[in-house]
Amino acid sequence: MVVALEIDALGLRCPLPVLRARKALAQIDPGGVLRLWADDPMAMIDIPHFCREAGHEFIAMEERDGAQFYLIRRG
Repeated sequence: MVVALEIDALGLRCPLPVLRARKALAQIDPGGVLRLWADDPMAMIDIPHFCREAGHEFIAMEERDGAQFYLIRRG
C-alpha cells in the first residue's frame, strides 16, 4: 500500500491527533492513504470515530513499541 502522507502525532493529546489527521487528509487526493502515528490512548476511539463521521475509510490500526499507527484512506 502506498502512503501519500505520514504524520507524527506522538506526544500529542486529544483532540490534537484528530485535528492533525483532518488537516493532513485535506492535503491529499481522494483515495490517498494517510499514516498517522499516535500514542494517546483516546486516539484508539477518536480516530475511527472521526473517520466514520467525516466519510474516510479507517483501514487499520497497529500497535508498535507503545504507540499506534493508523491507516486512513481519504473519502
